[in-house]
Amino acid sequence: MKELVEVIAKSLVEHPEEVVVTEKESGKSTVIELKVAQSDMGKVIGKQGRIAKAIRSVVKAAASKSDKKVIVDIMQ
Repeated sequence: MKELVEVIAKSLVEHPEEVVVTEKESGKSTVIELKVAQSDMGKVIGKQGRIAKAIRSVVKAAASKSDKKVIVDIMQ
């Protein structure tokens, strides 16, 4: 899942070298933290959070095969 979020985020931003994705597992849930440059926050979140919601939907669909709950957090 970490690689999926990283590929999506790097394709959206202007500074792909500043994209950092960390993954923390605890039981049946996984938290994926996405950090991007401050100037790229708007591109990752989108208008009214539409892009962030789409990223979460894609990751949730990919995680449904492995029967795990995946949470995507966008950090500053």
